[in-house]
Amino acid sequence: MDGSSVSPLPCEAPLAMMESEKTPPRSPSQHDMPPPPDEKRYDDDDDRVWNCGAWFEYILVVVVSSILLIAASVLTIFWTIYYRKGFNMDDPKLQFNLHPVLMIGGYITLSGFSILLYRICRCCSHLIVKLCHTFFHACSIPCIVIGFMAVWDSHNQQQIPNFYSLHSWLGMITMGLFALQFVLGFFSFLILLCCENATYKFRSTMVPIHASFGVATFMLAIATAVTGLTQKAHFELGENYSQTVEEGIIMNSIGVILTGLGIIIPFAVRRSNSPANCKVYVTERI
Repeated sequence: MDGSSVSPLPCEAPLAMMESEKTPPRSPSQHDMPPPPDEKRYDDDDDRVWNCGAWFEYILVVVVSSILLIAASVLTIFWTIYYRKGFNMDDPKLQFNLHPVLMIGGYITLSGFSILLYRICRCCSHLIVKLCHTFFHACSIPCIVIGFMAVWDSHNQQQIPNFYSLHSWLGMITMGLFALQFVLGFFSFLILLCCENATYKFRSTMVPIHASFGVATFMLAIATAVTGLTQKAHFELGENYSQTVEEGIIMNSIGVILTGLGIIIPFAVRRSNSPANCKVYVTERI
């Protein structure tokens, strides 16, 4: 046999190759599928040192956001009770007052805290944070439903047309996006955890979509509330609105608070230099 000839394989080799081809590939385990190099998991730690400036910015954003979220609902309740004579289901005009209180409470305060909590909470496990995030959004659902039914019934009793204004159009879009977000988020990030490894890639794809549309829904809710306040001010105050009356100042203050939330909540979520970044960005959490 010359040097260029190739020695035959052992007879056991073809059998081993055939057996390996018959064996189906096993499902990748958690250790077999590490996150991409540029992506951190929730429980990963970072060696970054938190300086005083980063801590101050982080705490300031959290405190200001929380104050504004609470102030939006408190000032709306004050406005409806003190200037709009409170609530009464037997009077269609007073029944309407449930609409701004419940919509701002559900869409803005509860949803805002849900977004903020999912961004800043690092003391609990990832699953607990998800459950709290879902709980706050779930609590906002009855507020939104009752608020919608209140304005619908109030308009029908007073023979006021529905769904003609920009406010109502934006409100319908916001409700549709909110419902879609809740259903997809509940299914993708809670139900599919039953088969975590098999759904890893799908959930990885859904995370930035869910996070982006969540912030978009929150911003749409703010735009809807501001247009609704403006519409209500012109209807109820009329020419007095231009005279800077006290009620007009209160309504404008609610709008300014909502605008501030539209600035600071996305900032808190997307700020890449905050100490919460030592764990993971919200759009990278699965």
